[in-house]
Amino acid sequence: MPSLNVSFTEEEMEGVRAAAAAEGKSLKQYLHDLGVREMHRKRFVAGAASWADRLREEFDEAFPDEVPPPERDRGATAA
Repeated sequence: MPSLNVSFTEEEMEGVRAAAAAEGKSLKQYLHDLGVREMHRKRFVAGAASWADRLREEFDEAFPDEVPPPERDRGATAA
């Protein structure tokens, strides 16, 4: 199984150890889960953005009062 050797400063390592302990995990398990969780988060966000893009026109037609002004940067301001 592939593995990875990661270097941390003493201060970073102290923070990582504390975070792992707070979750009741070993350092190895904590760092593994962190990487996998980030991969899943990115996949979810990409899927949600794709879904929103596909439905944007239909939503805008159904709720014309909710269409953002054209000068607003897309995604820059929460509704």
